[in-house]
Amino acid sequence: MNARRLEKIEGPGAWTAADLEHDRGWVHHLTGAEIDELDSALAAVTEAGLADRPFPREAFPLPSLGPVLREVMRGVEEVRGLALLRGIPVERYDRHSLQALYWGLGTFLGEAVSQNSRGEVIASVVDRGNDHGDMNVRGYKTRAALGPHVDSCDMTTLLCLHNALQGGDSLVTSAPALYNVILTEYPEFLDVMYQGFRHDLRGEGVTGRLDELTTHAFPIFTYFDGVMSCAFNSRIMRSARAKAGPPLSAREDRAIDLVIEIAERPELQYRMHLAPGDVQIINNYSLLHARDGYDDTPASGAPPRELLRMWFRFHRPRRMLPGYGDRYNTGDRGGVAIGEGARYAF
Repeated sequence: MNARRLEKIEGPGAWTAADLEHDRGWVHHLTGAEIDELDSALAAVTEAGLADRPFPREAFPLPSLGPVLREVMRGVEEVRGLALLRGIPVERYDRHSLQALYWGLGTFLGEAVSQNSRGEVIASVVDRGNDHGDMNVRGYKTRAALGPHVDSCDMTTLLCLHNALQGGDSLVTSAPALYNVILTEYPEFLDVMYQGFRHDLRGEGVTGRLDELTTHAFPIFTYFDGVMSCAFNSRIMRSARAKAGPPLSAREDRAIDLVIEIAERPELQYRMHLAPGDVQIINNYSLLHARDGYDDTPASGAPPRELLRMWFRFHRPRRMLPGYGDRYNTGDRGGVAIGEGARYAF
């Protein structure tokens, strides 16, 4: 049963932009010794012939950094919902080695899942000229501004390789802080938000059909076993209704707009300018993230803006409403179905 929380959420997870700015405990600067440890682990998997395939955590030993990453993940899962690792010297590695290092680091964070219909577990976040106005296009392959949303997995990480000439900043908002505003200022919309919406799978569900939707609705907020979780992506909520109906009611449409408007309030939304070598870690049940549009002027001669992305299941499953993790009709926290249905340029 999807219970309702009718009291404000207290604690560090309900942070404001000022809280993140003043308390930097969510940021970890890699030390020289920790980077040396990453290099040694990369050398080990390369020598073992494992660098070109998924390998287990045991093959990538991080005796000192590993415990640090466990504490980082405690903060992501139980405290603020995000973390930032800084200082990977990305310029030091070729693409093959960099992906192996990113994979190895990821084995300490969670269990990687497919994030597109190609089955990629490490995907390039880069503009491929897709039209973001097309409801079947996914935003990570465009340069468009992306509104506040969550990804359809437990956790997202981004490794920054190159920045845009202009724009492309990441923006994050605490879902508990957002919920507190709704509870205080707009409680009359809680019914709609707890009722939920089906999501459009855009050709990346199990059937590969462009009109496939999730089998059930996802409440924007759930309160289960004492834990608040969020699922929100206005594009796929709205395109699901455009494809299958019924049309959104005025109340439903306003509820979606409210989430966006509140998430973008300056006092709640925190701006992050990722530098090359930064790894952003986001809990998709407790954080909404967004992105500024950006410009990659080809004449500049600089490489295009690019980040590497991984989607994860938490090693320790979150307490949440049954079915809340089945975002692609592939089972609990199952990732994107592999197939040929997607209609955007990878």
